[in-house]
Amino acid sequence: MQDNDIGGVIREAMMLVVKLGGPLLVATLVVGVVMSLVQAVTQVNEPALGFLPKLLTIGAVLVIGGSFMFNSLHDFTQIMFDRVVAVGGH
Repeated sequence: MQDNDIGGVIREAMMLVVKLGGPLLVATLVVGVVMSLVQAVTQVNEPALGFLPKLLTIGAVLVIGGSFMFNSLHDFTQIMFDRVVAVGGH
């Protein structure tokens, strides 16, 4: 395995992290900002009021995109195992 191959694997892994974590982080960020605005307007500073919608949002994103996330991770893992076998075969 060459240096550019290792760089490619790292790049692929980082892109996978972005694909898997990005939707969760963006959805949670949007809900957090909306809830912060609601709390600022109503002057209700209840910590649970901000936590519960974020938790429900994460659950909804996992339900909606869970199969895509699993398939992406499965494909990447399969490719990595195939590369390990190919390197070990030399």
